[in-house]
Amino acid sequence: MLYGIVAATSSFLLAALLTGLLRAPALRLALVDRRRRRPVPLLGGAAVVLVTGLVGWAGNWTGVVPLGPAVGRLLVAATAVGALGLAADVWRLRRRWVVAGTALAAACVVPYGVTGPVAGGLAVIWVALVAAAFQGLDHADGVAGTVGVVTAFGVVACAAAEVMDSLAVLLSALAAALTGFLLHNWHPARIALGACGSLFAGFLLAGAAVFTRAGHDAATGAGVLFALTSVAGADAVLVLLSRRVAGRPLLRGGPDHLAHRLRRLGLTPQGAVVLLGAASFCGVLVGVLVHAGWAGRVAVLWVAGGAVVVVAVLSRVRVYGEVGRPRAVSREASGAVGGPVTASSGGAIFPVRQARRIEKVQVSASLRVRNG
Repeated sequence: MLYGIVAATSSFLLAALLTGLLRAPALRLALVDRRRRRPVPLLGGAAVVLVTGLVGWAGNWTGVVPLGPAVGRLLVAATAVGALGLAADVWRLRRRWVVAGTALAAACVVPYGVTGPVAGGLAVIWVALVAAAFQGLDHADGVAGTVGVVTAFGVVACAAAEVMDSLAVLLSALAAALTGFLLHNWHPARIALGACGSLFAGFLLAGAAVFTRAGHDAATGAGVLFALTSVAGADAVLVLLSRRVAGRPLLRGGPDHLAHRLRRLGLTPQGAVVLLGAASFCGVLVGVLVHAGWAGRVAVLWVAGGAVVVVAVLSRVRVYGEVGRPRAVSREASGAVGGPVTASSGGAIFPVRQARRIEKVQVSASLRVRNG
């Protein structure tokens, strides 16, 4: 218990310090996210990975909280996934390769001896999808960190109920590291997780959740896992569904996530993060209660129903806009200004001087016809 408090405090302070120190090198190396309104450095995730790994292995090396073979493999695999995410941040790897690498890492840590081959294979797919969903949450200031902290505390409660002390301490360190990172990622963000930190956090949380549910009823376990990651799952489903309906590429980024749509409805950036954090807390609370046996698995249906309602309502919020066809331009007008006239979405837009020249040409042409 005492080491858990020391580990969490150390993780918070080290992550806050290291995140601030890594901002300048990220800017110098141009490791920035340009999808936002301003370039945001992407090395915040590296700080979370380093601090979580350092605290976890320190407990193992000192013998205070030995990780054990299974949790040690999970931490190693999560670190490898974080390194893959860092490579994606630096070299812009294709999303399919990142997902494939994450699935391969998950296949190395799932406890097949307890889950069985079929459930273990499904767990591998689920871990990879949750990691990708957490990567999608890093699209707005504070969202991925807040949801990650709430989810980590929920999985810590599940691990404590199963007397998995090493796993609980490791996730406490992750939650504290994400909290220290949030000091720099709250709106307006000065640094972001990037694929490195978001994939690491999502993989570690999903893998730990699988460990806590291994050996329990499969149907209830699936419901608990869904409840613990309901916000990330709803965000991923909403994005994929809306892009599919709009005919957009599924893997191309866009302002179509939960936080973007909440902003369209009038919420402030901070308000959107608080609302998503509250929604994550509700889902995590249900998952913990069902895991501990204090609520029936039917309670998960309320979380699923709420997620369906949210996806259905927010999918009607327009985020892509409409692209209109350019208006037809007459050949005389096109040739009168020495070349073709450009048009933009929503209709042709002419400079003022060109419009006046076109009008003069048309008037002089009509006068020549009358006088002819």
